[in-house]
Amino acid sequence: MRITSTSCICPVLVCLCFVQRCYGTAHHSSIKVTRNQTKHTEGETEVHHRPKRGWVWNQFFVLEEHMGPDPQYVGKLHSNSDKGDGSVKYILTGEGAGTIFIIDDTTGDIHSTKSLDREQKTHYVLHAQAIDRRTNKPLEPESEFIIKVQDINDNAPKFTDGPYIVTVPEMSDMGTSVLQVTATDADDPTYGNSARVVYSILQGQPYFSVDPKTGVIRTALHNMDREAREHYSVVIQAKDMAGQVGGLSGSTTVNITLTDVNDNPPRFPQKHYQLYVPESAQVGSAVGKIKANDADTGSNADMTYSITNGDGIGVFSISTDKDTREGILSLKKPLNYEKKKSYTLNIEGANTHLDFRFSHLGPFKDATMLKIIVGDVDEPPLFSMPSYVMEVYENAKIGTIVGTVLAQDPDSANSLVRYFINHSTEEERFFNIDANTGTIKTSKVLDREETPWYNITVTASENDNPDLLSHVSVGIRVLDVNDNPPELAREYDIVVCENSKPGQVIHTITATDKDDFANGPRFNFFLDERLPMNPNFTLKDNEDNTASILTRRRRFSRTMQDVYYLPIMISDGGIPSLSSSSTLTIRVCACERDGRVRTCHAEAFLSSAGLSTGALIAILLCVVILLAIVVLFITLRRSKKEPLIISEEDVRENVVTYDDEGGGEEDTEAFDITALRNPSAAEEFKYRRDIRPEVKLTPRHQTLSTLESIDVQEFIKQRLAEADLDPSVPPYDSLQTYAYEGQRSEAGSISSLDSATTQSDQDYHYLGDWGPEFKKLAELYGEIESERTT
Repeated sequence: MRITSTSCICPVLVCLCFVQRCYGTAHHSSIKVTRNQTKHTEGETEVHHRPKRGWVWNQFFVLEEHMGPDPQYVGKLHSNSDKGDGSVKYILTGEGAGTIFIIDDTTGDIHSTKSLDREQKTHYVLHAQAIDRRTNKPLEPESEFIIKVQDINDNAPKFTDGPYIVTVPEMSDMGTSVLQVTATDADDPTYGNSARVVYSILQGQPYFSVDPKTGVIRTALHNMDREAREHYSVVIQAKDMAGQVGGLSGSTTVNITLTDVNDNPPRFPQKHYQLYVPESAQVGSAVGKIKANDADTGSNADMTYSITNGDGIGVFSISTDKDTREGILSLKKPLNYEKKKSYTLNIEGANTHLDFRFSHLGPFKDATMLKIIVGDVDEPPLFSMPSYVMEVYENAKIGTIVGTVLAQDPDSANSLVRYFINHSTEEERFFNIDANTGTIKTSKVLDREETPWYNITVTASENDNPDLLSHVSVGIRVLDVNDNPPELAREYDIVVCENSKPGQVIHTITATDKDDFANGPRFNFFLDERLPMNPNFTLKDNEDNTASILTRRRRFSRTMQDVYYLPIMISDGGIPSLSSSSTLTIRVCACERDGRVRTCHAEAFLSSAGLSTGALIAILLCVVILLAIVVLFITLRRSKKEPLIISEEDVRENVVTYDDEGGGEEDTEAFDITALRNPSAAEEFKYRRDIRPEVKLTPRHQTLSTLESIDVQEFIKQRLAEADLDPSVPPYDSLQTYAYEGQRSEAGSISSLDSATTQSDQDYHYLGDWGPEFKKLAELYGEIESERTT
């Protein structure tokens, strides 16, 4: 098939293609591609060869932005099978087939019906096929080819990132790079010069220049000063077609700002300044400001101020305000017009961030002279001291002098001063002050124990100008007088054991005194000598502000006397000494051997003097209870009946009752213990022998007869549960208990049978080792002396 195109067919024809493009689409070339066929020679066998395609695809070119009235001719398709008789039909499919590209199905001519834009779509892929018009059978295999849209210079360069904002330091060297701008062209960069861009500067000369090829903008002058001009607007143009006539162009704006460097020293506008400061200015307050100008900005304009010389260097100080870059002058000492009326200061301002590249421009600091005039002010009275501390004894008479304050007029007029106390607080009402002399006196009686310290404020004013006031704080300490006797530190609960020994310490007491330390301790404890000697207790002064209570005799009895009273005397260490009397209450209690109190209530027990009333009542009550028990026992025996059901196999039939004490678990002769350990040996069901059952037992009550190999403890628990759940039992419990009797007592037998072997005057101290239950018995039959001390 032959394809006619305005494009080159093979690499060999590159030069021809270039010439063809230069002359337009009026001249076309055609390439004939033959279809391989297999020939058959008579008498020879059929020989098969590798088939070759009859279609050869190539690229077609169509010029973009075609504006002609007729469709633009693209190329021609032709097959070797086409004899020119119209029997071959050409079919075109693919991108844009039938809409953008149409084909003459008889001649194979392809035309473009629309204006194409290469920047939207660069090429189209289509498929061509030749078929027999009569049989509709393909004469050639389907072939793919490409129609490329040929570029024309229809797009101007564009700066996609513009406009630009950039900075460059001032005083930069010539040729310093500022920014690189880039323009893009949508045309085909591989075809012609449509996308070849050249840069030029339209505005911004002679300060800046641009590289035509790279678009790099550079400074074009030396020492561009920001203080002279800070902002520049540079217009850069980009032109395609390598800048030739007829090329398209685009432009952008680059806004360039010069950034500051420290190339300007600070300068004071004046070399001499004068400042007025009243003498009433407060110490630490700001009294004035001064400022040096700096043409630089930011940190390059930062500076510090200092006082380098002058007679006021110790009276004033200067600091720097970082926000306003001003020097703040402050007062270090109070001013006094009467002593000094003016001061002179030499002030220097210097940059803090230096750039040594510009050190040749001179020292980056400046100095000026400041003269300070002190103004005369009518000042309030001035006290001789910033505060006063005075002392006065408590209980002093009203009108007693406490102290004196002094204030004077600091002005040259030296006006008279008057004093007064506001009495605005309760503390100030205890004192008065002489208006002329400043003498402070008491107006009420003072009590150190209530208020040991008073803080009052004294005010002074001038007679000529009462509005000028001064205040001073006066602290008044109240001195102690021994006016409070000592007393016991608290209410004491003192206990003495019945079995205490002579000289035993039963308690320790302390005292307290409201007076100061000098009039309080040391305390002396003693008994009142005017009273007869106490036969039961005495008092011992421990000489450490404590005293001990000691017993004088052996043993005390609660039944005889359960409470004792001991009057004591306490004196303090003041001059003169004060004393007081107190009475201690001592209770008699029963105690353990280790001294622990068992009880402090009276108990009835046998004593050598006989039975007390309480003991007789307790004995009578016991007798009545015993008689009631005997009557109840006789009544029960008379009303006892035989059991309704008696089993011959009852395991309890061999129980023998003894009137004396049994042998416990060791006694196995009177009871068949094997029956107890094996409940299955008992009959399956038995009625209680003491009552007649009224309801039938539930199967739950019969489960015990089926248990095998159960131990004694479990058996007893089950019997107990059976009795608790049995509704036929009477109010009393007649269940037999087979419990462990317990170990033997450590005390052994106390039977009267062995009493014959003991002597009547035997020692009963061993009763105290039997435990607390025998404590009372030990006290009755013997005297046990406890080692206890309180």
